[in-house]
Amino acid sequence: MRALQWHGAYQVKITDEVATPRVEDPRDAVVRVVRSAICGTDLHPYRGEIASFTPGTVTGHEFTGVIETVGPGVRDLAPGDRVVASDIIACGHCGPCRRGWHYQCDRVGLFGYDTVVGTTPFAGGHAEYVRVPFADVVLFPVPDTVSDEQALLIGDVLATGYAGAVGGEVCPGDTVAVVGCGPVGLLAMQAARVLGAARVLAVDPLESRRALAAHHGAHPVPTGADLPERVRDLTDGRGADVVLEAVGTDAALLSALEIVRPRGVVCAVGSHASEAMPMPTRLAFAKEITLRFAVGDPISAREPLMNLVCGGRIDPTFVISHRLPLSEAAEGFRLFDAGEASKVVLIP
Repeated sequence: MRALQWHGAYQVKITDEVATPRVEDPRDAVVRVVRSAICGTDLHPYRGEIASFTPGTVTGHEFTGVIETVGPGVRDLAPGDRVVASDIIACGHCGPCRRGWHYQCDRVGLFGYDTVVGTTPFAGGHAEYVRVPFADVVLFPVPDTVSDEQALLIGDVLATGYAGAVGGEVCPGDTVAVVGCGPVGLLAMQAARVLGAARVLAVDPLESRRALAAHHGAHPVPTGADLPERVRDLTDGRGADVVLEAVGTDAALLSALEIVRPRGVVCAVGSHASEAMPMPTRLAFAKEITLRFAVGDPISAREPLMNLVCGGRIDPTFVISHRLPLSEAAEGFRLFDAGEASKVVLIP
């Protein structure tokens, strides 16, 4: 089958020589991919930032499709069903799963991400077909009223933005600042409004991203040394009630801590990997800040998010800037890495 493989920093190539997956376990399903997407998390191996990443890995953890075959242990899904996959692979039966902590599953994995998450690699969705383990947990039916692309974004970036808003404890009337206006940040803004935010501040160094956020109702705020003063000016000198950090860098998290009001909440959903962040504990203590990290959990969030999409409360597809055939996936990665695309969807 045709698939995209990673071969080193900035080296992703389409090949027709990857074996078509098959059912290997009773709880498996094989899905024919209809849409997949490139995520900001995919840029870490693309840029060569993960030394242990295995050459030949089929990338991609965001995909929707149609079930081709299921194993005998899959009870609620059947060939022909339209489904969206959670980016997180979880068994659904262990202690953490029973508590709804799917990212802490004893057998956790992430499609197309080698063994960076979990110990077992699973080929990803930048391909024509994907083997999905624990299909009855990982896959979710897509209603006829929801498009493939709407469902696609529920499988990761919308669920992640929603996790930020929930983790930030957004309340009606709050002023919410979002640091980082990529797809996750933009959808965190939408989720914050659903939870009752009265005003959303969109903080990003790129004018194009701020403009997109402004087009969807946010107040754009450029980054810079005067960012805390700008936010104070917009909030009667207090700072934002809630700050959602959607970048994953030390600098972004430091900015979030600086602009949140005293006794405010910062929720970080950016993919952090720092081992030595210079944490401003004096500032955090003086302001009595609550700092929380959250990973989007599509398995737990997909039903309410699907209902919000069905009801017209959220349409996440506005973040998509490019739709390319799978054969042009390498160009999609280049565009996304260069900041020339906000979200790239691939069509097999």
